[in-house]
Amino acid sequence: MRIGKITENALKRSVLKPLKTEYKKNASAAVGTDCAFSSDKKSFSAMNTVTADISDAGYYAVMKAAGSLFSQGITPDHVSVNVLLPAEAEEQELKKIVADCLEAAKQLEVMYAGGHTEVTTAVNRAVITAVCVGYAEDDKAAAIAEGKGKPGQAIVVSKWAALEGTAMLAAERYDELTTRYPAPFVDDAVRFKGLMDIRKEAEIAIKAGATSIHDASNGGIFAALWELAARAGCGLKVDLKAIPMRQETVEICEFFEINPYQLLSGGALLFTAEDGEKLADELRQAGIPAAVVGYLQEGNDKIIVNNDESRFLEMPQADEIHRTLS
Repeated sequence: MRIGKITENALKRSVLKPLKTEYKKNASAAVGTDCAFSSDKKSFSAMNTVTADISDAGYYAVMKAAGSLFSQGITPDHVSVNVLLPAEAEEQELKKIVADCLEAAKQLEVMYAGGHTEVTTAVNRAVITAVCVGYAEDDKAAAIAEGKGKPGQAIVVSKWAALEGTAMLAAERYDELTTRYPAPFVDDAVRFKGLMDIRKEAEIAIKAGATSIHDASNGGIFAALWELAARAGCGLKVDLKAIPMRQETVEICEFFEINPYQLLSGGALLFTAEDGEKLADELRQAGIPAAVVGYLQEGNDKIIVNNDESRFLEMPQADEIHRTLS
């Protein structure tokens, strides 16, 4: 199988189908869902594994697992972390991972409750998995977690695409990048790491009546758009030029010859709403960049428009981060 997140077809065949067969109508797993929930829709969980060869993997693992709950309006109760280390790892590496996990947990005000740590020959670099658990305080959270957009509803993007991947590339390939770009330019990209927290925009969107929310992460903004439409059971039409992206991302992706629309996009959220312009305006008034990028539509066609050209959006591809940091 390919490196990175498994294909949608493999997910449906080998994961979702057995779950739905075993648990019938109680299985919460589905394409495009950010978290799993219990049959009574009171407890919720989300998991994230970081396999990229980066120095602050613990931070991203915790930030993204907790963010998957925050994006649905659920306040996490705690996070636990599983760490697999290669045989040659030093204890200092483990200390760094735990420190990074604590940094993210404290930033999000979530308790880091421990987990499991093991040294094994099964991996050749650290693999960190964070599992976050939370509970619904009201029915609204459960409704968002189950929420699906409908044809005719607008698609809104908050912040910028590919923030997460850009931050990782800038930090891990700093010396290479500064051979072409000024250090302050690359430093700005490194600081995109500080934009991973999505609590504020999720809270605003839920209050504003967003019909669904999806965390844009693995596979980039293109994968997130596909999953959003798949979850809604319909197609979409999106203006490529409307998708917000920082210039640092454009330049860094050009340097590494990778597609920014298929690069890790944690820090950005996708929303569906009846009145997308109103939602985007409320986010902007709160200091969060946001833009309407397109609309869900009847049928299954997922179309990307670029000036006068239109093409079909492909099924999610392997994330571009694996081409440079794996």
